[in-house]
Amino acid sequence: MTKALLLIIFLLGLIAQFVKPVGDALEGKAYLGGALLSLVGYVLYAEVQRLNAAHETQRQGAGALRASAGRLEEEVQRLSEGVRHLNEERMLGAQDLITPESLNAEFKKAIEAGGVVRLSAMGFTGETFAKPLERILENIPLNLQCTLHLRVLVPDFTKPLEVPGLVGLNGKVRDAPAFRRSLLEMVESHETRLKRHVVRMRNKRQGELTVEFRAMHMSPSLKLYLINSDKVFEGIYDKIELREGEFDSEVGAGEASGGQILDLLGYDSLLTRWSWDDDQRSRDIIVRRQELFDTFWNAAHELAEISGRSAGSSA
Repeated sequence: MTKALLLIIFLLGLIAQFVKPVGDALEGKAYLGGALLSLVGYVLYAEVQRLNAAHETQRQGAGALRASAGRLEEEVQRLSEGVRHLNEERMLGAQDLITPESLNAEFKKAIEAGGVVRLSAMGFTGETFAKPLERILENIPLNLQCTLHLRVLVPDFTKPLEVPGLVGLNGKVRDAPAFRRSLLEMVESHETRLKRHVVRMRNKRQGELTVEFRAMHMSPSLKLYLINSDKVFEGIYDKIELREGEFDSEVGAGEASGGQILDLLGYDSLLTRWSWDDDQRSRDIIVRRQELFDTFWNAAHELAEISGRSAGSSA
């Protein structure tokens, strides 16, 4: 109503300035100035209203983003509990549960027994396999008659992934290229450090060693380890984590800064152990897991191949 009143005053002022009878009726000589003043008041009023509306929209938007972030935290907690529940159900049907430390002891025992030993692993970056193996290889006995083959299968971090990924304040998850590159560099470092033992073991007569890493586009959720065709150890990455303040530069245009990395953890998760000597069920599971790993392995790309592809795309 105020806007309409100001506009009417403006129009009457203009008419009174140029139409004499109207001016006489209204009296006064400053009609034009009054009209302009009314117009200025009209414009200022409209601008104030627009700014108020914009501020209110911004305030509501910020509140919605905060609420979305809160819902995201709740959803991550719910998913984490769900994953842990599934892991507990999986463990209820297992014959034998072991810790990562016990797994490392199994690796060491197999290597020191000598002969031809094949150790295979499928995981996130290969860290839970490569780091313990490095320590074991540094301390194996001299003159060990062992031919050791190491195979590690990891996700292809040159291709987009949503988990792990970046979550904006709008609560949506998407690919995080810089984070993926850091994961690829981590995998490459594990491969490099293991391969350093190839020449060292040969020179010290500690046996022969081959190391091969491959990658394929898959979800990094399953942990799988095989010792020859005799034992299988399996588990999952059973914790979901949101990390603040990482890779803010990955936040897209139009999004607020402060993106969070949605990551999977499970370095210390318990593993189910299946041994060929246990029973028929264990043997069936070992055969199926071996077939699963071999199928993925044959379909995967060598790490050097995807690393070269990534370097080419970055250039």
